[in-house]
Amino acid sequence: MPYITVESGALSDEQKEELIKQLTKVSSEIMNVPQEFFVTIIKEVSDKNFGIGGKTIDKVKKEYMKKHP
Repeated sequence: MPYITVESGALSDEQKEELIKQLTKVSSEIMNVPQEFFVTIIKEVSDKNFGIGGKTIDKVKKEYMKKHP
């Protein structure tokens, strides 16, 4: 049984549903395994609980938005 795990920041219910749907569909096509066999887990992580380049994601996002309004 294929197992897909996604770790991301906060997502809306609609985003989660679409992500699960599309990941399952594409994975099923590529692997030639029925969609019903797939398990998908989404682990949401607060933007303050992980970082890139020594900065938390919330700060990285704020800096990005200042440069790209």
